[in-house]
Parts: sequence; C-alpha cells; structure tokens
Amino acid sequence: MTPALVDSNVILDIATLDSVWAQWSSAALARLIEDTVLVINPQIYAEVSVRYETVEELETVVPADLFHRDVLPYEAALLAGKCFVEYRRRGGRRTSPLADFYIGAHAAVRGYQLLTRDVARYQTYFPTVPLITP
Repeated sequence: MTPALVDSNVILDIATLDSVWAQWSSAALARLIEDTVLVINPQIYAEVSVRYETVEELETVVPADLFHRDVLPYEAALLAGKCFVEYRRRGGRRTSPLADFYIGAHAAVRGYQLLTRDVARYQTYFPTVPLITP
C-alpha cells in the first residue's frame, strides 16, 4: 500500500487524548498500521515537539520503529512555495510559509497518502494527494 504521511494534528490528538478527535485519529492510525508505512518529516516532528521537553519524551510519541523519517525533497520545497504564493493571491493572511504547505507538497512529490483532519487547505492546494480524513 502507498505510504502515508501522518500530519501532526493526528499524532497530537492521540498523544493528548483530545476529547473531540482522539478516537477518530486513533482508529484511522490503527487501520493504517497493519499494511502501510507511516511517515513523518522534520516539519511534523517539530510541530509535535513543542509539547515535550526532551527528545526522549518526543520519541515515545513518534517512535522510529513506527514512523519512518523522510526528509523534505527540494522539489517539495519548490511546490510548497508555489502553493503558498497562490494562497496569498487568494487572500491568505499568513506571511510566511506554513508547515501545511511543506507537508502537502511532500506528500504530493513523494506520492504519499496524507492522514490529516485539515481537509480544506490540502484539497485546495494539493488536489492530487489522496487524503485520509474524517
């Protein structure tokens, strides 16, 4: 099966036992674990890391034996920049590229699925990425 990039919101839902999303995120991740390579990148790792004091604590949440680490390809950085420009043209207010653009571009360039609950931005700017969403 196609590898799945796992968005930080899904990981944090589970780690924090989010009252609204933990059940959905846990079930979605459990369905993928059996036959899909789960992938994170440095942006996802950084977003999750803000809740933890040490790398050891963080590694219990995103263990390397469960989450394959993949770097952001340069082609994905270019695509993220292009999509960010389009976002700004459409009235987007953020003035620096968001991690979501890097994450979406990474999935697009590598041909990954994306497990996320942030549907709108990914559908709009990365329509070729197969999304696993609520």
